[in-house]
Parts: sequence; C-alpha cells; structure tokens
Amino acid sequence: MASTTRTTSAPRKDEETTPRPATVVARDEEHQAQRTWRRRDLLDVDVLSADEIEIVMETADAMQEILSRQIPKAPTLRGRTVATIFYEASTRTRASFEWAVKALSGDVVNLAPSTSSVTKGESLIDTVRTLQSMGAGSIVLRHPESGAAAVAARHANVPVINAGDGRHAHPTQALLDLYTMRAHWRGDERDPIRGRKVAVVGDVLHSRVARSNAWALTAMGADVVFCGPPTLTPDEITEGFRHAGRTVTVVNDVDMALDGADAVIALRLQSERQIQGLLPSLRSYVRGYQIDAERLGRAKSDVLLMHPGPINEGVEVTPEVAAGPRSVVQEQVQHGIAVRMAVLYLTMTGQSEVGPAA
Repeated sequence: MASTTRTTSAPRKDEETTPRPATVVARDEEHQAQRTWRRRDLLDVDVLSADEIEIVMETADAMQEILSRQIPKAPTLRGRTVATIFYEASTRTRASFEWAVKALSGDVVNLAPSTSSVTKGESLIDTVRTLQSMGAGSIVLRHPESGAAAVAARHANVPVINAGDGRHAHPTQALLDLYTMRAHWRGDERDPIRGRKVAVVGDVLHSRVARSNAWALTAMGADVVFCGPPTLTPDEITEGFRHAGRTVTVVNDVDMALDGADAVIALRLQSERQIQGLLPSLRSYVRGYQIDAERLGRAKSDVLLMHPGPINEGVEVTPEVAAGPRSVVQEQVQHGIAVRMAVLYLTMTGQSEVGPAA
C-alpha cells in the first residue's frame, strides 16, 4: 500500500495518528516477504489466505490500542462517509459498524429500507448506485438473500462489506470470533489457532455464522466440528469445504462434539425451523443439544463458550452457562468494534491510498 498522506494540522496528544498495519512483515523467517492487503471488498472469508486473515488480526490489535485511549478516536476516515444498508434487523453488527466508523472519525449514513424507496420497488443495484453517487466511500450491507453482497460489489465502485447475506456468509462475525479466540490463546505460541478443536453446535444448515467461521478457522489450522440434529446438519453442508481441501467433521452426538473442545460456538436456533418441520419440538432440541454445565464439562477446563447473539437463553444454552466464567460473549461484542475498524481501514485505505492524517 502506498504511503500517501494528507497534510492537515498536527493531531492532539490524545488523538494520535492511526498505526499503519495494512502491510506487516511476516515474523516467520521462512517467508520474509511483506504481507499486503489488496482486496477492495470483504464478501466472505472463504477467499482469504491465512496471511490475509493475520493482517486483519494484527490491524485489529492496532485498533484495540486506539479504543483503549482516553479519547478513543483516530482521524483515519475524517471527511469520508460510510453508508450502511440493513435489510434485516440487527443490534450488534449494525451498532458496532457505526461505532467503528466514528472511532475512525468517519461519518455514517444509515439507510432503513422500510422507510426508503425500496418500498416503492427500488432495486438493490439502484440503491447502491444512488448512495455512491451521493458520496459514500464504502457500503456496509446486510441482506436476506445469499449473494446480495456480491451483486452489490459488482455494481459498485467503492468497497462493499458484507454484514451478513442470507445463509451464505457473515465474514466480520467470523473474524471477530477468531480474534476473540486468538486473544485468549496466543500467549507465546506462533500459531495459537492451529490444532485447536472448535465445536459449532446448533442450526448449522441455515447459519451464515457457521459457514464463515469454518472457513476462517480451517484457514488458520483449527479442527472444526459441526454438530446438530440430522435435519440441520446434512452431509452436503461440508461439500464446499471438501472441494477446497478443508476438513470439517459433522457429528450428531453433542457429547462427542464437545469432548476435548477448546471452544464451543452455540448457534441461535431460529424458531421458524420447528414450523418448517425440521425439528419435532423445541423441547426435543433442548434435550438433545442445549449446552448446559454438564455437557460443557466434557470440553477442556478452559474452554471458551461463544455465541453470535442474540442468545435464546434456556434454548441454545442455559442461563447459568451463558453468564458463567467460560462465556466470552461480551468479549465478542467488544472485539467486534476493533475488528470492524480494521476491515474498514484495510478496505478503504487500501483502495484509495489515503493514509492517516499526520
């Protein structure tokens, strides 16, 4: 990435310049070449290499430092606007993207489709073109249809960040989950994720979180186990991973899935699945797959319990486990801001060659 900067007045002592982590020198002596972020969009993690994921992780470390300051701001995106379009309800993802933009001194325009021209028949492509014509420097999109983010990116000339599309992908959720694991495991290890067992339990079939997590985790060398009722974990859910040379195991026995696990990701059970006939009853799911203290005890003693939220307490996990000492759900929320700051930084400055104000 070029080191072009904009000349402005010197930053205040409490508003230092943003660290420049987009290009980082590999610590591994076997490949001394620089690792550089060259992607305009972030549509999924399935195309990211381990080096690219590590760039995001290291950039998020720099963003965590910014958030720890007395005034948690950097001027990186000053004068630039990010448009968010959420066709589905969201609390954590939407709020953390807004927080991330503001922490980088950018402006946010939120488009609510329910009160926009979408209700008059405006297409996604028209919406994207309209927002970029108004000056949006990046578009953050959540959409109920798989592939919507890719469609938007094909018709946009600014970065598009996928905030979740149908059952397809949720890349920033996977990256923040990985970042949370890394924060607990890295210590003195060079590859803190490699060889770790991560169990993903619940409605895998309809989960964009499960898919994106599996891509990110396997890229970093983790052993991923999908677990859920047979109707929600069909064999075909691992086909894409097999074709890519990745190994993801599917089991229907939750005790087997949790045995020796380093981390457990409980997925939100969507109540409409019972209506669709994929579950005989909510009670049967709780009996067979709810994460309680006894089941979690089969995992390692320092296991991380994770959940993308919102949690249906008493369904996916018991209230005691959700609020227990192994739960890192609130850490996931906190890390989501730093990771999304990192993604905004990399995609927006990597494309436009605009460096931090000096």
